[in-house]
Amino acid sequence: MNKLFKLSIFLILTAVMTTSCSGGKNNAGTADGDTLKMKYSQLLTIVSHRGYTEVKIADPWNKGKTLHTYLLVSDTANVPSDLPQGTLVRTPIKHAVVTTSVHCSLLMSLGKGGSIGGVCDLNYINLPLIKEKCAEGEIADCGNSMQPSLEKIIDCGADAIIVSPFENSGGYGRLDKWGKPIIEAADYMETSALGRAEWVKFYGLLFGAEDKAESMFNEVEGNYKTLKATARKAGKGQSVIMDRLTGTVWYVPGGGSTIGQVIADANAPYPFSYDKSSGSLALSFETVLDKGSNADCWIFRYEGQPLTLASLAKENKGYAMFKAFKNREVWGCNTMKTTFYEDTPFRPNLLLRDFIIITHPSLKSLGQPRYFQKLK
Repeated sequence: MNKLFKLSIFLILTAVMTTSCSGGKNNAGTADGDTLKMKYSQLLTIVSHRGYTEVKIADPWNKGKTLHTYLLVSDTANVPSDLPQGTLVRTPIKHAVVTTSVHCSLLMSLGKGGSIGGVCDLNYINLPLIKEKCAEGEIADCGNSMQPSLEKIIDCGADAIIVSPFENSGGYGRLDKWGKPIIEAADYMETSALGRAEWVKFYGLLFGAEDKAESMFNEVEGNYKTLKATARKAGKGQSVIMDRLTGTVWYVPGGGSTIGQVIADANAPYPFSYDKSSGSLALSFETVLDKGSNADCWIFRYEGQPLTLASLAKENKGYAMFKAFKNREVWGCNTMKTTFYEDTPFRPNLLLRDFIIITHPSLKSLGQPRYFQKLK
């Protein structure tokens, strides 16, 4: 066997072993670029190349396909001539239209609130500073998130828009012809709470807040893991049912959803944990009663006037058949009076803490829930 042939065999075997041991998407230092290791996210792949960063978002509704590819290039650098296919984004983004309250809150947490040039669905944004700046004309009200005003988006000088993608949405209408980046925020489709929280790294890259994003995620992760260990040490908690009827349908989180995973991490039994759906389950009242009538705690979110046990029973007399109702272990979060939706998607440790406090009443050292109150 000549030396050249031996060398070729050695190089092939080395390449195969390296690929096999790298774990696929978490491989760092590849020939084509350096991959940012994602600990929990199943949808994001971020690779740093010379002159640009490539971010791929896996399609959460079509396994094996890509929802979107973004090519991040510093606005102080020339665009590389060898860019692959994808949406060019000049970073940091300076003025963005943000269509969700949660991403407004996130940018403020990253110290980039000044980059919010416009918002949608203003009535559903529970952030006083955003409402104040909209009233003063510093932030544009771009209307409904499903059909935002392109004229107002252009007038506010936005260089990107952050939207929530949906399955089979059919595109973004007039926005598709706008010519500026549409950032598809599919973070809500992650199947773990920390997976969604890890998207802060992507938003940090977009808005020039990489260090702050990394620090924020490390803090959230550390606190979440500590709380999870505390719940495990405390033993099995009280069982839980979630949410309530909407019309004739009772939507409950699937066992594979982020809420389902947080309940599991709180070490609390959940009657629908067997269903690994990452979204909500549309069930009848009878099904929930059959599966969850003996649950110790009832936790739900609502908006509007404060609820009481009496008003809940008036809403549907069948609620009184649940053990949690009989034992007055009903906990509600008025999302119009709290920043639940603004905080918890990227700080799931705060939600986990509430669930642990409710389902482990012996852990009094954790204090009172932040978002949920026991109905009287």
